[in-house]
Amino acid sequence: ASGILNIYRSYAVFERSKPHVNIGTIGHVDHGKTTLSAAITKRQAEKGLANFLEYGAIDKAPEERKRGITISTAHIEYATEKRHYSHVDCPGHADYIKNMITGAANMDGAIIVVAASDGQMPQTREHLLLARQVGVQKIVVFVNKVDTIDDPEMLELVEMEMRELLSTYGFEGDETPVIMGSALCALNNQKSEIGNDKIDELMAAVDEWIPTPERSLDKPFLMSVEDVFSISGRGTVVSGRVERGVLKRDEEIELVGKGKEIIKTKVTDIETFKKSCDQSQAGDNSGLLIRG
Repeated sequence: ASGILNIYRSYAVFERSKPHVNIGTIGHVDHGKTTLSAAITKRQAEKGLANFLEYGAIDKAPEERKRGITISTAHIEYATEKRHYSHVDCPGHADYIKNMITGAANMDGAIIVVAASDGQMPQTREHLLLARQVGVQKIVVFVNKVDTIDDPEMLELVEMEMRELLSTYGFEGDETPVIMGSALCALNNQKSEIGNDKIDELMAAVDEWIPTPERSLDKPFLMSVEDVFSISGRGTVVSGRVERGVLKRDEEIELVGKGKEIIKTKVTDIETFKKSCDQSQAGDNSGLLIRG
């Protein structure tokens, strides 16, 4: 729900000009998921397709920054030439697996990050299993921290292990794209052959391998509510992932699930990716400002 508080300020309008896909970074703690997320925004920003978010802007909680781990799921927005992406940076720490499930359940596809120095680890396997269980069909592998490895055979071994692991969990291990690079090098504009070039390769693989999902736009609007809070003098904000249908500003909705009573109310504003929009539709992560 971060950013929904902007709903009473003037700010950018969300333009829906490309197919929209929800993806995210998953994998073991400290393997570089947040660094990769930051590197993607930096590289796409250089092409005018994103706003650069530094590591600290994604890794928000003080406890996270102190330990260098991600606790909550962070929503990031960027585009390629072909598509618009909402990207969730999922926590890798075992204690925060519930937050990871919430993030993964909203994904159409995922990037699994594995450090070349470690290879697959407990959360690598756990996240693959959870991704499979919540219905993620396609995964791209990013083998990170290759700048720390001198032996090319080590990299081959990590790739082979990951392909076997993907097959074990029901993914297409033999066909899945595996990109090897260094998110840190990309972030620091060093060694482009393992840095920026590999981010470009990764985004091309994501564009090609993860399909654009079919959205149920013609069905009645349904949104699962993940967060609720009030804005003094304005109303209440409910946020979550839109499962199906389309909702336009000033339309009426019914709130169900809180006791037996169905609450009818009107939507006075809609925000998607921290931008105001006239409508919210299947696949969006939106905040709805409602009366009451």
